Amino acid sequence: MNLGSKEPPTFSILEYKPQNAKNKQPVIFVGKGVVYDTGGLSLKPTPNSMDMMKCDMAGAAAVAGALYAIAKAKLPVHVIGIVPATDNRPGENAYVPGDVITMYNGMTVEMLNADAEGRMILADALSYAQKYKPQLVIDLATLTGAAVAAIGTSGIVAMGTADEKTKNKLKESGYRTFERIAEMPFWDDYDDLIKSDIADTKNIGGPYAGRITAGKFLARYIDYPWIHLDIAGPAYLTAKDSYRGKGGTGVGVRLLYDFIKNNF
Repeated sequence: MNLGSKEPPTFSILEYKPQNAKNKQPVIFVGKGVVYDTGGLSLKPTPNSMDMMKCDMAGAAAVAGALYAIAKAKLPVHVIGIVPATDNRPGENAYVPGDVITMYNGMTVEMLNADAEGRMILADALSYAQKYKPQLVIDLATLTGAAVAAIGTSGIVAMGTADEKTKNKLKESGYRTFERIAEMPFWDDYDDLIKSDIADTKNIGGPYAGRITAGKFLARYIDYPWIHLDIAGPAYLTAKDSYRGKGGTGVGVRLLYDFIKNNF
């Protein structure tokens, strides 16, 4: 999704692997790193939308912060962070709605909305994570306005394929750190909403269940236990809320640190 930008994209891999690591397979965090999101050619409105889009790298920031905290505390856990990063601008070479894009794993996507760019870069990062044969992958992304519409700024929307025990442990960390998690259904019915006539899938569903169809899109790029965290609501606040200050909140750092500390 970088063709409209003059700045090249980056793909960063962060790894903390202490000699006394208790896990044979790594835990991987993947963070959406859209450093500024105009919506591309599917241009966002400015008030209360584009004017706050410097926050669209909050998932990437959370991954970096969590890796740093885990390493600083010398927790005995092998953890990897993967951060795909770019901006999303409407340049002369930018993707246009209707383009078909071939992804890292060879799947094709009918790109119908350039403002659904985060799931595109996350999908490639999730595909890349397969090479590590991870024990668990958790992605964090300011992915959908639909997540904010569902639960506001009070918590994180989650879904995924990890077992119930793992998901419940993450929810417990959410309550301990006040970064609470609301799990959405992940029924097969939702797969129908992102079917494409000309590609393997399309990058956006219809007007309903947008937070879930985004997760369903990502699910096509995994072969491991996985939890998707949509942090669009609490990642960036326009007013102070309790201990969460105005602006970037760092949501996800405390959650991931607590989860690793108490479960490995």
